[in-house]
Amino acid sequence: MPGLPRSLWDEPRPPRPPGRVWRDWVLVGLLVPLAVLEGLLRPELPWRVVSTVVVAGLVPTLLWRRTMPLAMVGVAFGGTALLALAGVLPQLYTTAFLLVLPYALLRWGSGREVVFGLAVLVVKVGVTTAVGDDSLGAVVGGAAVVLTAIALGAAARYRAGARSREVDQVKSRERERLARDLHDTVAHHVSAIAIRAQAGLATAPTKPAAAADALRVIEGEASRALAEMRAMVRVLRRDEPGTRAPEPGIADVERLASRGKPVVEVGIVGAVGELSPAIGSAVFRLAQESVTNARKHARHATRVEVRVTADDESVHLRVSDDGDGGPAGAGGYGLIGMVERVGLLGGTCVAGPDAGRGWTVSATLPRGGA
Repeated sequence: MPGLPRSLWDEPRPPRPPGRVWRDWVLVGLLVPLAVLEGLLRPELPWRVVSTVVVAGLVPTLLWRRTMPLAMVGVAFGGTALLALAGVLPQLYTTAFLLVLPYALLRWGSGREVVFGLAVLVVKVGVTTAVGDDSLGAVVGGAAVVLTAIALGAAARYRAGARSREVDQVKSRERERLARDLHDTVAHHVSAIAIRAQAGLATAPTKPAAAADALRVIEGEASRALAEMRAMVRVLRRDEPGTRAPEPGIADVERLASRGKPVVEVGIVGAVGELSPAIGSAVFRLAQESVTNARKHARHATRVEVRVTADDESVHLRVSDDGDGGPAGAGGYGLIGMVERVGLLGGTCVAGPDAGRGWTVSATLPRGGA
């Protein structure tokens, strides 16, 4: 089974399909009495009572359309096909809700489920056409409506998959950046250790054997640590040139202050001098990303407030603006990457619109990192 058919056949289900939510129950609660009411108000329908009972009985299939799409398509369209063979063709307008099932099949089903479900739909259309008295135009129109629902489901699936892949790529890139930051910070200090050990070996006035041996151990361990770390991170860097300059920290957050529009005010409270370098770098990067988002997307914003507060266990960052509804792009990929970094370091990060105006990003990280 080469090419596209094989790819479709092996396509897995989309991850984490949502279960039943309150909107599903509301929809079922509205459709059942609507089907009954239609059956009462249309006495000219053939098999009116049977059709009403069947349509009302099929409404609950909507509750499982995401978790069991093939089964629900089989029950709804397979069941109505069997009824058509028996001469019962439900003609209630309420049966339009069945179009949700082909959509759900393409959106949430696996490749095999999609193939089998489409086969059920083809059989249903064929049986209905064979036993019914509809014109060719009505049959073609009905098929076009079903195909539209199928196309919408496929489009929604593709869009969600593309979004998921982009988010995964952003998270992967942020992991690489975090690895580089950790490498550069540690390499900066370990290089200093190696240099001090070499200087101690060269200038020790009395050159006691114990001190020389200790210095040799320090030098050897530092050199091996550098070599192993460079070998490990070289793969992550994708041939990017390295640097031994220390990464920005919390002290650099003050550089984000600006008198332009919007005004950026920065405040740092608490002891921030002995933080883990990775934590300091993460706080700076998150504050930088949040301020950038506010400048780009916060409509009519006049002020952006950056507050860093440190206590004995954690560091808290809060970035808020007074724009209209908050920055539209604050939920974009840059912030997704920063949330990934904060999570890797053992912290939490949330972002969202304020009750009145503006948008706020809040993060809490442990002082020593994860």
